[in-house]
Amino acid sequence: MVRRIAFTYRPLGPAAAALAATSAAAAVLGVGHLVAAVIDPNASPFFVLGATVIDHTPKWLKDSAIRWFGTNDKLALAITMLVVMVAGAVLIGLVARRSPALGAGFLGVLGAAVAGLALLRPTAGLTFAIPALVGTVTGIAALCLLFVVPAARGRGDGDGPTRRGFLFAVAAVAAGAAAAGATGRFVGSRLRDIGADRSAFVLPPVADPASPVLPEMDLPVPGLTRFVTPNAEFYRIDTALQLPSLTRAQWRLRIHGMVEREIVLDFDALSSRDAVESLITLTCVSNEVGGTLAGTATWTGYRLADLLAEAGPAPDADMILSRSVDGFTAGTPLAAVLGNQDALLAVAMNGEALPVANGYPARMIVPGLYGYVSATKWVVDLELTRFDRARAYWTERGWAERAPIKTASRIDVPAAFATLPSGPVTVAGVAWAQGRGIAAVEVQVDDGRWRPATLAAAYSLDTWRQWTWTWDASPGTHTLRVRAVDVTGVVQTDVRTTPFPDGATGRHTRVVTVR
Repeated sequence: MVRRIAFTYRPLGPAAAALAATSAAAAVLGVGHLVAAVIDPNASPFFVLGATVIDHTPKWLKDSAIRWFGTNDKLALAITMLVVMVAGAVLIGLVARRSPALGAGFLGVLGAAVAGLALLRPTAGLTFAIPALVGTVTGIAALCLLFVVPAARGRGDGDGPTRRGFLFAVAAVAAGAAAAGATGRFVGSRLRDIGADRSAFVLPPVADPASPVLPEMDLPVPGLTRFVTPNAEFYRIDTALQLPSLTRAQWRLRIHGMVEREIVLDFDALSSRDAVESLITLTCVSNEVGGTLAGTATWTGYRLADLLAEAGPAPDADMILSRSVDGFTAGTPLAAVLGNQDALLAVAMNGEALPVANGYPARMIVPGLYGYVSATKWVVDLELTRFDRARAYWTERGWAERAPIKTASRIDVPAAFATLPSGPVTVAGVAWAQGRGIAAVEVQVDDGRWRPATLAAAYSLDTWRQWTWTWDASPGTHTLRVRAVDVTGVVQTDVRTTPFPDGATGRHTRVVTVR
């Protein structure tokens, strides 16, 4: 005789529902990341969401994030996204505890939305939707498993799954999600082994080396910014939540648009040309007054003017629209490149392959312009066009089309709010005005007279310059100010402005106490 067993749905408690839904959401991300490792890392649901958030972040919030977190802004974004995703999963869980079908429907709608966003990415093909869709199907299955099965209690001889069984199921789903994500990371690194590719990079012979940095250009003052910035300390500001994975074998540079002939270069063809070196200071437009988003390095690469000459720019072209492999674009005035021997397609930095965070395997370097219009990393496309026909990533968001670097200076020593002994105190820092050069630096204490600082020897017009001044400090609280004068005679303005739309202005100050 067969006994009939009837089941009734008994909702999970709020905590259990939140836990189950969070595990299901993790399955979406983990499985999606694994599938994306085979298709394209940029199609990972997590990175699709991150890139979309970055693209639509208001300028005031972007500037605030850089000001608060500096080069850790991407980490801060990732943590914020995880918190928001967990909160969303908890809400889905609370819905699903009343109606598993409705909870699964919400998860499906969100997954479809992420798949749609993936298709909108600049480098997307139709396959970009697959990771989000596969991940979502997996997440829905996990949600049903965790909500429906343990909530069905038999009305017969059995009591159904236990609390321990439920927790085991949640742990299994979470572990599976973590394993899928880790496997995706492993598979992605194997398919695109950037570390091994960089290690195999051989610095090209340099036909035109940079002049050496002399001791009188790099002063031995404790706490003063070093003249050449080590690679590990160089600032990183970009729109990439995930660093692009592009090997030299995969890299291609297309030069097209308003040219006589389109050309495509691979890395072997690029390496057959004569390499040159240039020592250049780069500055980010997001740098606040006194900020640290500036750095100097020796860049090895190939003159952009020579590469463009092979394509033959049209006489009426006035803009280079450069594109990164992740879809970022920058609009560079063509005149800033043609005839400029230091405008480079760089492949090395301070004597080694470009760090991945700084553009490996190739990036643009154009002195005298803020990076958002000149320093495209992971560059794969140069389109010759006009400013009245095309707009780049940040200019579409209201930033200036042409952005020459403004004269700036910074106090490095003494530190802000330092307590100092009375008597001789060394005040030191750096100043820059790329393309013009620094002619003088002056320091003011409180509202006193401006005093001339002693300048380190100049390297070039395109690099920053160190300075020092000896202050006979008297007891009390004092405000130190600095200003620079460029080679054209223009004094750094005291008008304080924000970085938007074409770079911050104002004079850096430090408050110190003298005992």
